[in-house]
Amino acid sequence: MTWNPYDNLPPAASFSLTSSDLREGEKLAMPQVSDVFGAGGQDVSPQLSWSGFPAGTKSFVVTMVDPEAPTVLGFWHWAVVNIPRNVTQLPTGAGDESGEGIPEGAFHLPNDARSLRYVGAGPPPGSGKHRYIFAVLALEAEKIEIDRGATPAYMMYMVYNGTLGRAFLEGWYER
Repeated sequence: MTWNPYDNLPPAASFSLTSSDLREGEKLAMPQVSDVFGAGGQDVSPQLSWSGFPAGTKSFVVTMVDPEAPTVLGFWHWAVVNIPRNVTQLPTGAGDESGEGIPEGAFHLPNDARSLRYVGAGPPPGSGKHRYIFAVLALEAEKIEIDRGATPAYMMYMVYNGTLGRAFLEGWYER
Protein backbone atom coordinates (compact mmCIF):
# COMPACT_ATOMS: atom_id res chain seq x y z
CA MET A 1 0.00 0.00 0.00
CA THR A 2 1.34 3.43 -0.89
CA TRP A 3 0.62 6.43 1.27
CA ASN A 4 -0.81 9.56 -0.31
CA PRO A 5 -0.72 12.63 1.96
CA TYR A 6 -3.90 13.97 0.35
CA ASP A 7 -6.02 10.93 1.28
CA ASN A 8 -6.82 12.28 4.76
CA LEU A 9 -8.14 15.64 3.54
CA PRO A 10 -11.78 16.53 2.95
CA PRO A 11 -13.11 15.70 -0.53
CA ALA A 12 -12.56 18.34 -3.22
CA ALA A 13 -13.31 18.60 -6.94
CA SER A 14 -10.75 17.25 -9.40
CA PHE A 15 -9.31 19.22 -12.28
CA SER A 16 -6.56 18.79 -14.86
CA LEU A 17 -2.80 19.22 -14.35
CA THR A 18 -0.38 18.71 -17.25
CA SER A 19 3.27 19.38 -17.98
CA SER A 20 5.51 19.64 -21.02
CA ASP A 21 8.38 18.37 -18.84
CA LEU A 22 6.90 15.24 -17.24
CA ARG A 23 4.22 12.64 -17.83
CA GLU A 24 1.93 10.93 -15.33
CA GLY A 25 3.54 7.80 -13.88
CA GLU A 26 6.89 8.23 -15.66
CA LYS A 27 10.43 8.64 -14.35
CA LEU A 28 11.46 12.26 -13.73
CA ALA A 29 13.98 13.67 -16.20
CA MET A 30 17.38 14.86 -14.95
CA PRO A 31 16.42 18.55 -14.91
CA GLN A 32 13.76 17.71 -12.27
CA VAL A 33 16.22 15.60 -10.25
CA SER A 34 18.29 17.12 -7.43
CA ASP A 35 21.82 18.43 -7.51
CA VAL A 36 21.37 19.63 -3.91
CA PHE A 37 20.97 16.04 -2.71
CA GLY A 38 23.80 14.71 -4.87
CA ALA A 39 21.61 12.87 -7.38
CA GLY A 40 23.30 14.50 -10.39
CA GLY A 41 20.30 16.55 -11.51
CA GLN A 42 19.66 20.24 -11.99
CA ASP A 43 16.86 21.18 -9.52
CA VAL A 44 14.74 22.75 -12.28
CA SER A 45 11.02 22.84 -11.56
CA PRO A 46 8.84 21.45 -14.37
CA GLN A 47 6.43 23.45 -16.48
CA LEU A 48 2.91 22.99 -15.09
CA SER A 49 -0.48 23.95 -16.60
CA TRP A 50 -3.91 23.51 -15.03
CA SER A 51 -7.49 23.85 -16.22
CA GLY A 52 -11.06 22.89 -15.33
CA PHE A 53 -10.81 24.13 -11.73
CA PRO A 54 -13.97 25.06 -9.77
CA ALA A 55 -15.68 28.33 -10.73
CA GLY A 56 -15.32 29.86 -7.25
CA THR A 57 -11.52 29.55 -7.25
CA LYS A 58 -9.74 32.74 -6.16
CA SER A 59 -6.12 31.54 -5.90
CA PHE A 60 -3.84 28.51 -6.24
CA VAL A 61 -1.09 26.71 -4.37
CA VAL A 62 1.49 24.49 -6.10
CA THR A 63 3.43 21.81 -4.21
CA MET A 64 5.64 18.77 -4.69
CA VAL A 65 5.99 16.09 -2.02
CA ASP A 66 7.84 12.76 -1.76
CA PRO A 67 5.66 10.51 0.41
CA GLU A 68 8.29 7.73 0.39
CA ALA A 69 11.00 9.90 1.97
CA PRO A 70 12.48 8.23 5.07
CA THR A 71 10.63 10.52 7.48
CA VAL A 72 7.37 10.25 9.38
CA LEU A 73 5.52 12.62 7.02
CA GLY A 74 7.39 12.51 3.72
CA PHE A 75 9.49 15.37 2.33
CA TRP A 76 8.14 18.62 0.86
CA HIS A 77 10.31 19.68 -2.09
CA TRP A 78 8.37 22.73 -3.25
CA ALA A 79 5.53 25.04 -2.25
CA VAL A 80 4.31 28.21 -3.95
CA VAL A 81 1.36 30.08 -2.43
CA ASN A 82 -0.94 32.95 -3.43
CA ILE A 83 -0.92 32.33 -7.17
CA PRO A 84 -3.71 34.55 -8.59
CA ARG A 85 -6.78 32.95 -10.20
CA ASN A 86 -5.89 34.29 -13.65
CA VAL A 87 -2.54 32.41 -13.66
CA THR A 88 -2.97 28.85 -14.92
CA GLN A 89 0.59 27.80 -15.58
CA LEU A 90 4.13 28.05 -14.27
CA PRO A 91 7.02 27.92 -16.75
CA THR A 92 9.94 25.50 -16.54
CA GLY A 93 12.35 26.82 -13.90
CA ALA A 94 9.76 28.95 -12.05
CA GLY A 95 10.94 27.31 -8.82
CA ASP A 96 14.41 28.84 -8.85
CA GLU A 97 15.70 30.94 -5.96
CA SER A 98 15.16 34.25 -7.80
CA GLY A 99 11.37 33.89 -7.65
CA GLU A 100 11.14 35.63 -11.04
CA GLY A 101 9.19 32.76 -12.60
CA ILE A 102 6.29 32.97 -10.21
CA PRO A 103 3.56 35.61 -10.53
CA GLU A 104 3.51 38.88 -8.64
CA GLY A 105 2.09 38.39 -5.14
CA ALA A 106 2.97 34.68 -5.02
CA PHE A 107 5.94 33.40 -3.05
CA HIS A 108 7.86 30.25 -2.17
CA LEU A 109 7.58 28.73 1.26
CA PRO A 110 10.72 27.03 2.56
CA ASN A 111 10.84 23.38 1.50
CA ASP A 112 11.94 20.72 3.99
CA ALA A 113 15.58 21.51 3.13
CA ARG A 114 14.70 25.07 4.30
CA SER A 115 15.42 26.68 0.94
CA LEU A 116 13.05 29.02 -0.89
CA ARG A 117 13.01 27.12 -4.17
CA TYR A 118 12.23 23.85 -5.91
CA VAL A 119 14.54 21.02 -4.88
CA GLY A 120 14.41 18.07 -7.23
CA ALA A 121 14.07 14.36 -6.59
CA GLY A 122 16.92 12.97 -4.55
CA PRO A 123 15.96 9.78 -2.76
CA PRO A 124 18.68 8.19 -0.64
CA PRO A 125 20.67 5.59 -2.61
CA GLY A 126 19.19 2.12 -2.18
CA SER A 127 15.87 3.37 -0.79
CA GLY A 128 13.90 2.19 -3.81
CA LYS A 129 11.49 4.00 -6.07
CA HIS A 130 10.08 7.24 -4.66
CA ARG A 131 6.93 8.94 -5.95
CA TYR A 132 6.88 12.71 -6.45
CA ILE A 133 3.40 14.17 -6.29
CA PHE A 134 2.93 17.58 -7.90
CA ALA A 135 -0.33 19.17 -6.78
CA VAL A 136 -2.25 22.32 -7.59
CA LEU A 137 -4.85 23.33 -5.02
CA ALA A 138 -7.70 25.63 -6.01
CA LEU A 139 -8.59 27.82 -3.04
CA GLU A 140 -11.65 29.84 -2.07
CA ALA A 141 -9.48 32.66 -0.64
CA GLU A 142 -7.66 35.28 -2.72
CA LYS A 143 -4.57 34.72 -0.61
CA ILE A 144 -3.39 32.77 2.39
CA GLU A 145 -2.37 34.90 5.35
CA ILE A 146 0.79 32.95 6.16
CA ASP A 147 4.28 33.82 7.30
CA ARG A 148 6.87 33.51 4.53
CA GLY A 149 8.90 31.22 6.77
CA ALA A 150 6.06 28.75 7.39
CA THR A 151 6.43 25.13 6.37
CA PRO A 152 4.42 23.46 3.59
CA ALA A 153 2.85 21.22 6.25
CA TYR A 154 1.57 24.28 8.11
CA MET A 155 0.29 25.75 4.83
CA MET A 156 -1.67 22.54 4.21
CA TYR A 157 -3.21 22.97 7.67
CA MET A 158 -4.15 26.57 6.78
CA VAL A 159 -6.01 25.49 3.60
CA TYR A 160 -7.60 22.37 5.11
CA ASN A 161 -11.15 23.74 4.91
CA GLY A 162 -10.66 26.22 2.07
CA THR A 163 -9.66 23.93 -0.79
CA LEU A 164 -12.23 23.74 -3.58
CA GLY A 165 -10.30 21.43 -5.89
CA ARG A 166 -7.08 19.47 -6.38
CA ALA A 167 -5.13 18.41 -9.44
CA PHE A 168 -2.25 15.92 -9.35
CA LEU A 169 0.61 14.80 -11.55
CA GLU A 170 2.87 12.05 -10.28
CA GLY A 171 6.32 10.95 -11.38
CA TRP A 172 8.99 8.79 -9.78
CA TYR A 173 12.74 8.50 -9.35
CA GLU A 174 15.11 5.90 -7.96
CA ARG A 175 18.87 5.71 -7.48
